[in-house]
Amino acid sequence: MATLAVEDVLRVNGCRRFAAALAAASPFASLADALLAARRIWLNEVDVNGWLEAFAAHPAIGTTSPSVSKWSKEEQSAAISTATDSTAQELAEWNARYRDKFGFVFMICASGRTAPEVLAELKRRYANRPIVELEGAAQEELKITELRLAKLFSSEAAAPTTSAEGHISQPDKAAGSSNRTRPPITTHVLDTALGSPASGIEVHLEMWKAVSSPPSFENKDFNGWTMLGSSITNNDGRSGQLMDIVDNVAPGFYRISFNTSKYAPSGFFPYVSIIFEIKKSQTTEHFHVPLLHSPFSFTTYRGS
Repeated sequence: MATLAVEDVLRVNGCRRFAAALAAASPFASLADALLAARRIWLNEVDVNGWLEAFAAHPAIGTTSPSVSKWSKEEQSAAISTATDSTAQELAEWNARYRDKFGFVFMICASGRTAPEVLAELKRRYANRPIVELEGAAQEELKITELRLAKLFSSEAAAPTTSAEGHISQPDKAAGSSNRTRPPITTHVLDTALGSPASGIEVHLEMWKAVSSPPSFENKDFNGWTMLGSSITNNDGRSGQLMDIVDNVAPGFYRISFNTSKYAPSGFFPYVSIIFEIKKSQTTEHFHVPLLHSPFSFTTYRGS
């Protein structure tokens, strides 16, 4: 069981009402339970003022000030590392235009996104009506909240604290677990038509949030997935880190999706999604889920 204090949640989301409600809803038996509660509270119990309070806790995208939090720096690392001087200047200008129009900072879950991608999304959303953009920004804040909750759970797992201190309390590690050198879920993509790695493919890793209602052929709730991380495959066809390095991965259903439309625009499959289950007895194992792709076929397997 994991008990959250208000101070813990404020690191995740700057809305005090949200932090108080999520802390009050704990302890949580799993990360998935915490994510489910967070989504319910954010969308149903927090008002517009609470949303704006959370937005205000974020730096403008592309900011490199020393005051920016560690998590914000990690989330914006891909954007900052791919920004040229001209792109950084344009981002700053469009950030200012956006704030002048809408009254709050541009919200985007930037994990794994390059500076050109962020800038293009900023320009696209600038044309929105204020009410549409407010709702879109709230959805982006929820994605960030979910990512940070996953980081909070994993970062505290290796250093349990007492409940009297108000921090997360985690059970002892399962017997046989060991320190990993890579995340428990990884992937790579091979282009079988060319016989070479497939670079530049966007990859998303998600987890099913509704533990009591597992995904199935009959369950058409496509909103049941929670983003854990995203990346772009490199020249070797390997994705960057899609989740934190933890000894024990949470059991449940996962979905890894590949945006193959940009890589092979004339191909038959615009994207590929692979759903797999990690059982309670497998939480210390490694799961490598590669994609073998060609314009008109794909396959996968569990690798090592």
